[in-house]
Amino acid sequence: MKRLIMTVSVFLAVMNAGAQMKWNQQFQNYINKYCGIAVQEMQKYHIPASITLAQGILESGAGNSELCLKGNNHFGIKCHGWTGRTVYHDDDETQECFRAYNSALESYEDHSKFLASSQRYRSLFQLRVTDYEGWARGLKACGYATNPQYADKLIQLIELYKLYEFDRGGKSKGGKTIVTPQDEHVIRIYNRNLYLIARQGDTFRSLAKETGISRRKLANYNERDKNDVLSDGDIIYLKKKRSRADKAFKKHPHVVKAGDSMYSIAQQYGIRLKSLYKMNRLEPDYQIRVGDKLRVY
Repeated sequence: MKRLIMTVSVFLAVMNAGAQMKWNQQFQNYINKYCGIAVQEMQKYHIPASITLAQGILESGAGNSELCLKGNNHFGIKCHGWTGRTVYHDDDETQECFRAYNSALESYEDHSKFLASSQRYRSLFQLRVTDYEGWARGLKACGYATNPQYADKLIQLIELYKLYEFDRGGKSKGGKTIVTPQDEHVIRIYNRNLYLIARQGDTFRSLAKETGISRRKLANYNERDKNDVLSDGDIIYLKKKRSRADKAFKKHPHVVKAGDSMYSIAQQYGIRLKSLYKMNRLEPDYQIRVGDKLRVY
């Protein structure tokens, strides 16, 4: 408890600094941990990842608030219209009802749905996904928060930690690196998907803890068993793979090299294994040979 009080005190000191806000390792750790989910949500709902991350930092105390620790509530969303698990917390009134989630991923997903499904925030979705200032000021104007400095604090966080790079990265179709954390995996974008490169000792369980995506989902997205042993250099996608490669490969088939397998080729291009077989009219027991040309689009 003492450590938590100190953490929240540091958080409040930093956030009260206004224009003098300084870089904070706890905030960077939060960004490193949840940037992949934020970009994933941006691709689904067109909410800037920078806004989602900045809101998460503000609303959850960079993951250290009571609401976040007790109920995985990263965005301070109250119970209105909610039928799931709840947690009570003093806010504008004593012991108000807040939504509770089983994971950070559920909280991020509900935050996206909360904004996208509400008439109150509909005007924001007319803005470009790169217009983080418009989104920040729009959220405040629409009544998301009562703090008069809410929009300014979001913008300060976005600019200090260069969160706007996630907004541009999310639109990339190539292999753009969107974050370079100090101690966690680099998350990249390829074929409109997010992925990371496994390191020695990684497991689906450890990657699930880092990304906030369940190990069962991670395994399914990569067409593997959740108990599989991962190897150094394995490509691990964070969303379901697409049925075709990037359009750039429409007229460029993959030429099979020594060491290739149908699975490794599917991972290389970010496509589902069954789609690769289907595109090339191959049976599952077909043994590829060096020099074979395979369609990937």
